[in-house]
Amino acid sequence: MPYISNTDEERATMLAELGLNSIEELFKDIPSELMSYSFNLPTGKSELEVRHFVKGLASKNVTDLICFLGGGFYDHFVPAAVGAITSRSEFYTAYTPYQAEVSQGILQSIYEYQSAISLLTEMDITNASLYDGGTAICEAVMMAVRITRRKKIIIDEAVSPIYRKILHSYAANLDFESIDVPVGKDGRADRKIIESELDNNAACLVLQNPNFFGCIDDLTDLADLAHKSGSLVILSTYPISLGVLKSPGEMNVDIATGEGQSLGLGLCFGGPYLGLMTTRSKYVRQMPGRIVGETVDKNGSRGFVLTLQTREQHIRREKATSNICSNEALCALAALVYLTLVGKHGLRELAELCSAKASYARERLLKIPVIKQKFESPIFNEFVLELPIDAEDVVSKLMNKKIMAGLPLGHYYKNMKNCMLVALSEKRTKKEIDFFVESLGEIL
Repeated sequence: MPYISNTDEERATMLAELGLNSIEELFKDIPSELMSYSFNLPTGKSELEVRHFVKGLASKNVTDLICFLGGGFYDHFVPAAVGAITSRSEFYTAYTPYQAEVSQGILQSIYEYQSAISLLTEMDITNASLYDGGTAICEAVMMAVRITRRKKIIIDEAVSPIYRKILHSYAANLDFESIDVPVGKDGRADRKIIESELDNNAACLVLQNPNFFGCIDDLTDLADLAHKSGSLVILSTYPISLGVLKSPGEMNVDIATGEGQSLGLGLCFGGPYLGLMTTRSKYVRQMPGRIVGETVDKNGSRGFVLTLQTREQHIRREKATSNICSNEALCALAALVYLTLVGKHGLRELAELCSAKASYARERLLKIPVIKQKFESPIFNEFVLELPIDAEDVVSKLMNKKIMAGLPLGHYYKNMKNCMLVALSEKRTKKEIDFFVESLGEIL
């Protein structure tokens, strides 16, 4: 039986009722350049034929690229146990726990995830997760606006341009002002400009560490400065880096967000990913999404409940804090499994590996005479190279050698056409790094 069960006679009857002779006539008002070539689709194929067809398409993909891409999404190793556990039917088929107490297993996994992220960031309260790292920043900004009742947002241009685009699009019709602060000459937050913008109307200061250029910075002084003006501080962070870097909690920020893709999710063609959000206890009532809490039942047995639900289905509509607060429970479970497998000491070792490999790669690459270092700042696992030619051309040529060299920054910053962001993970070997250096040197 075809997916659309109308017979030819039934379609002819409907067309006649409309005064038309064909399906093509029905869509004649669509401009020709937007029109499909034909609505006369080929006949269906058998399962075996479809498998052969799809396998042929898949064979055209290059699957063994050496990946040096970063910019917020990283090629980390994902242990097999992550997929084995998250694919169990109890987790894989479970929907959002509206009837919360029935879903004790799901609730416990979310509770343990919240606990892990709170420990990792050294913040008080973590929610059940959000859509991704970009929308998490949007939610954090809206949260700050509600708390402070102010309308000015200060955001450092070294915050991911993807996240900033999401924020500007998301807030286009909202009544507040957004100030993008140019990055300092060293690639880090410009203290002087930020200080000049912090005033009694500033709701929050949005920062990132490590930032989009890979530069790391202790932002404690900016957090203290913002607090003096009554502003909140939002910090987007890369969770793997917290194995060695100062945490958001240590920097005294108010809301920490992040992209959880690096915690056992793989790259997955752009999703589904995981938005991290954690905050101070005093702001919990303004936090979007859900929070799972631990309690005991009437028999004294341990149990879990949805402690906080702040969307319009659960509370009065005018009190709701968000419209995109769906939790990514399966992705959050993957992050929890990953962190559990890696462990406290393993996470530190992993972070040190990424940092050491990035330092080695940068040192080798800068020995190529025509390459310059864009920013003189400490790095974690990625850095910006300034090339003598268009970075897009370099990336294109290295693809022929099965090297995904990095991210050309001209897409995001007008004055960085010749700049390329290069990232390292624990997966990159010395042999691969040396091959990259050799290949790039030949091209330049």
